[in-house]
Amino acid sequence: MRILVVGALAIGGYFGARLLAQGRDVTFLVREGRAARLREHGLKVHSSEGDLHIERVPLVLSKDIGAPYDLIVVSCKAYDLQGAMDSFAPAVGPDTAILPLLNGMGHLDALDARFGAAQVLGGQCSIAATLNAQGEIVQMSSMHSLVFGERAGGRSARVDAIAGQFADAGFGLTVSENVLQSMWDKWVFLATLATGTCLMRAPICDIPRRRAARRCCGNCSPNAWASRRITIMRRARR
Repeated sequence: MRILVVGALAIGGYFGARLLAQGRDVTFLVREGRAARLREHGLKVHSSEGDLHIERVPLVLSKDIGAPYDLIVVSCKAYDLQGAMDSFAPAVGPDTAILPLLNGMGHLDALDARFGAAQVLGGQCSIAATLNAQGEIVQMSSMHSLVFGERAGGRSARVDAIAGQFADAGFGLTVSENVLQSMWDKWVFLATLATGTCLMRAPICDIPRRRAARRCCGNCSPNAWASRRITIMRRARR
């Protein structure tokens, strides 16, 4: 199976490197600047789950794509989705499956409109990773997993084929028969965390230590604040 990973940064680079290390046929679609760095230094992953160094990284620029791929893994940020779609469009054929790993749900509409809903799977990943100053991937926790599946539910031959490629690649894998629920679960989780960090004006790890987090506007105890939230939720269920 020919796999095209859109981008070789923290997310796509991490999962793509794991697949490459297991001998999968993976190519990274990158821009000129990233391509130059990878050609010079290779693709490095620093991880508690095992470091990787891919010295000769399979790369392609958008203008050099010559044939469709079987699977395209999309790992860009939402604000870059339009440009990403333009770049990997030449790699989409009639039998290509597109697996997006973006947060949220809105990207599905954009991908459907451009390539057709039948070609777009549902998916999400759980990983904390970033790039260091040298452009190397740094995994910041042991969490690294993928969930994907058919958006209509159930299993399919293409999903099973993709799962066979992802199996034993060094990261957690779940083939979901209700992948849209998994995507919504993550989106609600992230939205809740974002609300908390905005309200407390602090990173999530600092909130328990902040004085503001231990009281409700200075006028009531945390227990009273929680009791009001529970009352609202109970009323919502009626």
